Amino acid sequence: MPGPDKRLSADDVVAELASGMTIGIGGWGSRRKPMSLVRAILRSDLADLTVVSYGGPDVGLLCRAGKVRKVVSGFVSLDSIPLEPNYQAARQAGTIDAAEWDEGMLLLGLQAAAWRVPFLPSRAGLGSDVPQLMDDLRTVRSPYPTRVPGLEEVHEDLLAVPALELDAALVHQHRADRSGNAAWLGEDPFMDDLFVRAAQRAFVSCEQVVDTSELVDVADLTHLRITRMDVAGVVEAPGGAHFTECPPDYGRDEAFQRRYAATAKSDEAWDEFRRDFLEVDDAGYRAKVEELREAAGSEGARS
Repeated sequence: MPGPDKRLSADDVVAELASGMTIGIGGWGSRRKPMSLVRAILRSDLADLTVVSYGGPDVGLLCRAGKVRKVVSGFVSLDSIPLEPNYQAARQAGTIDAAEWDEGMLLLGLQAAAWRVPFLPSRAGLGSDVPQLMDDLRTVRSPYPTRVPGLEEVHEDLLAVPALELDAALVHQHRADRSGNAAWLGEDPFMDDLFVRAAQRAFVSCEQVVDTSELVDVADLTHLRITRMDVAGVVEAPGGAHFTECPPDYGRDEAFQRRYAATAKSDEAWDEFRRDFLEVDDAGYRAKVEELREAAGSEGARS
């Protein structure tokens, strides 16, 4: 028997969110980000958000739009553009709080929340400036001795990575069924399944909603990391990760990403980008992107 139908629109998802929430955003840098859901947040009146992310343009856009109070990240990058310029500007201006964790720390924080434990011990971050710069982080002495060949047993001091408890998680997958079972088809699942399980409510956008039987056919069980038990809503969003990459369905739109990165240079550039691409619904966004592609093709043909 088919599971419950959890299909929603992007605006339906945003209606389930509230200002002040802690929201986890899946993907990695400028890779398979739930951009259609991020744009829906940008069109809303949500504000004062704490965003947890292996950050990319999701973080930069939300910071530039004034939606963010705090960012907890392992990094914030556009991959082919090493520093996310709008996040960099917000960080340097001091308009946001930032907890810049080690990538492994972020993973363990999500895992702790997914397992419903208050923290997980780690060596990641020890010996760095992270514990010194972030006085809310604590160390814990292991109750179990570590055996080091040739040395006495020692009880290590480890970093106690706190659980990253999320009010909501937003992730993008390649395929999903209407109940929220979802599969990735690329080379890397990133940490999307951990974001989902760390959240009180999780929402999955996908390239295509398919029957459950077809979902099992297109993805082996190792690629079915997200189950309907952990998902509150499913949004069918073809091209929903644009302009980030979503292989094998499509690559990163580097020309569009450069256009976005240029918005950090001036308020005028941001206002133009916002008017053309952020103050429109998803159909309008796709139409504007197609216009750019056609214009680029025409220019290439002339040259």
